[in-house]
Amino acid sequence: MFHDRGSIDLVLVPSGLAIMFIYHLILLYRILYYPQTTVVGYENHNKLAWVERLLQATPNEISLGLSVISSSTSASSNLASLSIALSSFIGTLVGSSLTNLLTTQVIYGDKSQSTSTVKYISLLICFLIAFTAFIQSARYLVHASYLMSTLDSDLPVGYVQRAVIRGGNFWVLGLRALYFATVLLMWIFGPIPMFLCSLFMVAILHFLDSNSMPLHRHSFRRHSSSKVMCTFASN
Repeated sequence: MFHDRGSIDLVLVPSGLAIMFIYHLILLYRILYYPQTTVVGYENHNKLAWVERLLQATPNEISLGLSVISSSTSASSNLASLSIALSSFIGTLVGSSLTNLLTTQVIYGDKSQSTSTVKYISLLICFLIAFTAFIQSARYLVHASYLMSTLDSDLPVGYVQRAVIRGGNFWVLGLRALYFATVLLMWIFGPIPMFLCSLFMVAILHFLDSNSMPLHRHSFRRHSSSKVMCTFASN
């Protein structure tokens, strides 16, 4: 089917990346228009209710919410550090003699120096995108903690909700960049493992991203003498 080993990269690699991109475009469409069918939409719905409840809580209860945000911020910071460390490692491999160790006769595909450079640069781009996304996630979560700790303020709930949701969305974006990096990492071992990994990745992500739980209509009681019942409903 292929005249030489190098031509298989021109078919399988773009096909694998196209499968990943098409899946994520479909996922983005579902998140925007059918959020109840996705885990991201389900989690965002619960986060909105969580923020609204905490802003009506006592100072002791708000400290619990701040600890949750602090844990998320730490996770984002750790993954950002990991991403930049991997970026530095990939950067040292570009143009290094160590790249020749991976171009053995076992690999079926293009083993030229230019193709190897493209592989490492693609990995580097994914790790840098992940680093940027995790840093932005930590930034929005820190901002949300500042807003939540502003006691006895008439701050609109939507301000805090927006910060929390954006922090979560950047977290998801960072993870997606790492998923793409995993697929591109398999390209180092040849286009066939890369293509098979993209198929496996899409199948796993479809299972993990799908949600069958209905969006719950949250009801909670304010801790005050008036005992006002508040209800949160999604749009």
